[in-house]
Amino acid sequence: MRKTEAMTIAVDRIYQDALVEVHQTIVGGYDNNVYVIRCRETGDALLVDAADEHDHLLAIASTLGVRSIVETHGHHDHIQAVPAMREAGYEVAIAPQDAAMLPSYDLTIGDDEIIKVGRLEVATIATPGHTPGSMCFTVRGTPLLLSGDTLFPGGPGATRFRESDFATIILSISERLFKEFGDETIVLPGHGTATTIGAERPNLEGWIERGW
Repeated sequence: MRKTEAMTIAVDRIYQDALVEVHQTIVGGYDNNVYVIRCRETGDALLVDAADEHDHLLAIASTLGVRSIVETHGHHDHIQAVPAMREAGYEVAIAPQDAAMLPSYDLTIGDDEIIKVGRLEVATIATPGHTPGSMCFTVRGTPLLLSGDTLFPGGPGATRFRESDFATIILSISERLFKEFGDETIVLPGHGTATTIGAERPNLEGWIERGW
């Protein structure tokens, strides 16, 4: 749901199993998806992309037990709430290649690291191309892949930016996401609706041919 002047954006629980629940809200002028990964056993949670509307995100973080924040990349529309979230005491982590794009941060995270969220293990996957430090996240033991702006329904994220590279994002998708994840994997992108690896995999050659 989007907000009007008279109501606050709803936060929707979009996935749940025995281990984890995932909540989603949409914020800002670019309709950014913000996700909260929450351990069902402990109640601890991780917020992915402090994009905008910090008052709303702070309320969600307090309600859902958020302990820290990770950023999928450093583009402006994904980081506008970072200063307010840090001021409220939440640590913010991002890949070192994109760290300079943030006004401030606390930690850097690399490829193939594990972030503990209660009993959950959230693994990092470096997927450069949209930005040099673009990163995806998967929750071990679940079919979930949070793809940031690397993979959307219908193709890769935009590479028209000075720091972007189309060949690199294609390599990230083909050699990391499509090789490491099965067709049943649920892809939760930084904007728009969810898809699956199985729905997107057959289209790779078409994306390469069109060049975007």
